[in-house]
Amino acid sequence: MALLLLSNAALFCVASAQDPVLTGTVADAESERLLPRAHVFIASSMIGTTTDRDGKFVLKGVPPGAHRLVVTMLGYEPVHVDTLFRAGNQYEFDLHLKSTTIELEEVVVNARLARKWQRRLIKFTRLFLGETENSDLTTLLNPEALSFTSRLGKLSATASEPLIIENRALGYQVQYYLKEFFHYGNTIKYDGEPSFTELVPTDSLEAERWRVNRQATFAGSQRHFLLSVLAGKAEEEGFEVYRRFSLEPNRSGFLMDSNQLLEPGPSPLERILTFTGVLEIVYTKETEDNNFKQWQRLPEWSRPGPQRSFMELTSGPTAIDKSGEVIDPYGVRVYGYYAFERVADKVPKEYRPPDWAHK
Repeated sequence: MALLLLSNAALFCVASAQDPVLTGTVADAESERLLPRAHVFIASSMIGTTTDRDGKFVLKGVPPGAHRLVVTMLGYEPVHVDTLFRAGNQYEFDLHLKSTTIELEEVVVNARLARKWQRRLIKFTRLFLGETENSDLTTLLNPEALSFTSRLGKLSATASEPLIIENRALGYQVQYYLKEFFHYGNTIKYDGEPSFTELVPTDSLEAERWRVNRQATFAGSQRHFLLSVLAGKAEEEGFEVYRRFSLEPNRSGFLMDSNQLLEPGPSPLERILTFTGVLEIVYTKETEDNNFKQWQRLPEWSRPGPQRSFMELTSGPTAIDKSGEVIDPYGVRVYGYYAFERVADKVPKEYRPPDWAHK
């Protein structure tokens, strides 16, 4: 059984009638020179803008809640600010970026080294984007930005610029600001700040395919599960929740009421997710992706079952916000189907199915 430990550092809360407004300036930390064309965005969303010729920005459409505001620019170290934004308020930021020197690696014309880098790229792409049907239509457009280190079976990756990912299964281009990637054994750990932009469909058929795929990707996901628990409708949405004492396959769990998973949080925008042992989360309304059987090394004759995931708390009760995001970047570990789905199976955090507002 594979383990996936990943960051959900960005936070989000459903928009209200009166959204906060974010304004500010971006400047060079050393010279105080204002920086035009800096990228300012809410992590894991499609909400973003660039600074104007005077280094100023205005960011609207930000729903109230806890968010990570990220600022990036080529030649500078990214900065971020985690803030709780309240409805109707205006927030002003004076942000400074430190310049960074991009050290170009020596180009070595060596066929053996080139083949080694290519093998590591193939492995990274599989581990980072995932192995679902969506990943088959997802492409890393600038792999040359990646550098790898591998020692004793441990693979790490860094990127000299944002990774540009084109997802033709869901209709998004993603700029992923990779901060950390690590793989060893059955553990994958990655962290970064993604920014989503919608692609333009080639025709109405592709637009409809994207609509259907986005809805299917959201259904049964970790965000869908946590949103359903927050709404008190997990069972109605198709989730069965079992509490187990371990991940051992011969240990059965007992069915529990998902309403027992949450306690009041420190603010109205947060709840505390708390349980002991391991949660087994079964989504009964969809079967497993066709590639899941191969990923789990199951026999060819085995039939797909319902999507089955496992979750455990890394260091005790952890806070989640009203958008279904885990506030502590490494607050939970996931196994099973949630570990199977990776970057190719992510939709922007503000995405909701068309009928979600009526639930």
